[in-house]
Amino acid sequence: MKMAANLKLLSFLVPCAFLVPVLITMAPDLKEAWNSEALQNMKTVFIGIFLEAAPFLLMGVLLSSLMQWFVSEEMVRRLTPKNPIGGVLVAGLLGIIFPICECGMIPVVRRLMHKGMPAYIAVTFILSGPVVNPIVFTATLLAFPSHPEITIARMGLAFAVAASIGMLVYVFVRRNPLRMPKVAVTEVKTHPGFKMLQPHAHANVHDHNHVKNWRSFFIHAGDEFVDMSKYLVIGALITACIQTFISRSDLISLGNGPVASYVFMMGFAYVLSLCSTSDAFVASAFSHTFALGPLVSFLVLGPMLDFKSTLMLLSTFRTRFVIGLSLAIITLVFAGSWLINLLL
Repeated sequence: MKMAANLKLLSFLVPCAFLVPVLITMAPDLKEAWNSEALQNMKTVFIGIFLEAAPFLLMGVLLSSLMQWFVSEEMVRRLTPKNPIGGVLVAGLLGIIFPICECGMIPVVRRLMHKGMPAYIAVTFILSGPVVNPIVFTATLLAFPSHPEITIARMGLAFAVAASIGMLVYVFVRRNPLRMPKVAVTEVKTHPGFKMLQPHAHANVHDHNHVKNWRSFFIHAGDEFVDMSKYLVIGALITACIQTFISRSDLISLGNGPVASYVFMMGFAYVLSLCSTSDAFVASAFSHTFALGPLVSFLVLGPMLDFKSTLMLLSTFRTRFVIGLSLAIITLVFAGSWLINLLL
């Protein structure tokens, strides 16, 4: 199987050999372009985004590997609240105990869902965990020391949006949204209103028959890290290009309006793909330009949905589910931040 995969990869790499003479011919021009100021800035932004997110991704895959060892399917089912409202409330506050950035949250939740966690609880945890935790709370307070209402609004709106979407998933999603391997599966009843697709025994030997030693632990963590980091690299690279070649002044000029300011700040959060522990300091730079509502929309949407996390979600969940989830997040964040602006 592995040899066949390598041969298939080789078939894609062979045509690249024909590009070598072209690249050699263009070498002087390429070298000059590579050393230009714009590309230097792009490389700096890319490295900054990657180094900011990589530790949290590593933390997430290590925690995922520990769960593979010590958390059984039976334990997950036993600890999952039977009442959906209770389950959503608990999931919305789990970030206080597990303060993981959004980059590390997805591999953890994927592992828990493979072990039987219902989708609505998992989605609530993914959305609330990166915001509703003590690290982000402290960082937001430090970024807005004279405006504590921004911190309170951020935490409250993030919890409300995550809980609302969790309940929407409970009501409308009856099929496991995870991307499953192309193997035979059976349906296993794990929770009222939710069926988990479980691979047959021969399909998940790799996951469950590992010997529990440090070697298997690091092999699992390494596989998870490589699997998720490629989406982080692609997202960071495209984000760096956008930040480098589109000036901030041009973007701000698009946000001069009661609705456009929300659209701009939410789109800006999606494109910047900042870590939730540092985005408040970027938002503080706009505190004299935008009102409370657009600032809160930036602070809430970014950790829930940005470019790199979208790629990670697409690698974990079905495309239709990710599209619906994204639309629900955008709609509820916009409505909630607009309401907060009216009230405060």
